[in-house]
Amino acid sequence: MQPHRNEPGIYTLILSLPGAQKIVVGSLGAIDFAGGYYSYTGSARGCGGLKRVDRHIRVSEGINTTRRWHIDYLLPHTSLLEILITKTSLDLECRIAKTMGERLAAVPGFGCTDCRCISHLHYSRDPSEMRAAAAAAHHAARV
Repeated sequence: MQPHRNEPGIYTLILSLPGAQKIVVGSLGAIDFAGGYYSYTGSARGCGGLKRVDRHIRVSEGINTTRRWHIDYLLPHTSLLEILITKTSLDLECRIAKTMGERLAAVPGFGCTDCRCISHLHYSRDPSEMRAAAAAAHHAARV
């Protein structure tokens, strides 16, 4: 996966968790994750922009072990399959997460401590369904 520039944007990470696991996720505590596919939607609109995605890649590879966000606790247990990016300075993170939640199961409270969303992490047993939901949500947010 290629490094990203300082441009602002919204991103969705598509992850694969090979089997069911109980993972402690910071202040959320222990969560039972089913094996399957997860998508995490985040914002990178501040200083550094989409460099945050590069940080997530390093965490998933075990290079960076600092835990700052909920996703940092899940990443080391998953394989990062794909990253969808919408380059924008607009606040579209919650819109994309809510749209994905209309099609996919949510992991309540994950990644949304600073908003009123149900979740910014969604689950599916089907990778094609996950990719389609993420692509549609990013597309809908841009129009």
